[in-house]
Amino acid sequence: MKMESKIHLLLIKLLTLHSLLVLSSSQDFDFFYLVLQWPGSQCDTKSSCCYPITGKPKLDFGIHGLWPNWKNGSYPSNCDSTNPFDAFEILDLMCQMESEWPTLSCPSNDGLKFWSHEWNKHGACSESILDQHEYFLTALNLKTEINLLGALEDAGMIYKIHPNGSAYSVTSIRGTIKEARGYTPWIECNRDVSGNSQLYQIYLCVDSSGSRFIECPVILAKKCSTSIKFPSF
Repeated sequence: MKMESKIHLLLIKLLTLHSLLVLSSSQDFDFFYLVLQWPGSQCDTKSSCCYPITGKPKLDFGIHGLWPNWKNGSYPSNCDSTNPFDAFEILDLMCQMESEWPTLSCPSNDGLKFWSHEWNKHGACSESILDQHEYFLTALNLKTEINLLGALEDAGMIYKIHPNGSAYSVTSIRGTIKEARGYTPWIECNRDVSGNSQLYQIYLCVDSSGSRFIECPVILAKKCSTSIKFPSF
């Protein structure tokens, strides 16, 4: 075989291997975390927050992201640089995005940087199943379906859980959501300006198709005090 042919064959093999690696990285995950963030806890920290240019978000959990994960606790990220975030793909979702997926980063902005980060780091790793439009729409629909604030305020337990600055046990928050929605969440806390532990983010698990909630296959080691604040916003 001539040297030119050998080189050509080698290049074809390398390109094929690269394509397979890119494809496998975008397909290979076990489930999603739907991560919902309480805005009052993001703002009640020493670093504070900034409202988006559309104004103060509504009194509700906002979406942080829909993150592909593996059952071993690790996750794929930045899977496909050839398919970057394109705002034109979600023009019809913009009003919903501003309402349900608001940014609280400073300085005040329109959210595009936040959404771009979420797609480029996480969403692109699911593109064999969900394209950009489907990825954001799926997260929006899942957030509406689970209605976390409604679960906490309206569940039929001994007491309701309201965002009024009161303290609640992590066990009661987790149990209330489980009772109301049927799935056990994982709770992440941060610290308020006085150093108190407070409810920050809630993780729920979704199957790898993005179509239904499931029990989480991985237990996250998120540090919270036994009793945590649920701050107002």
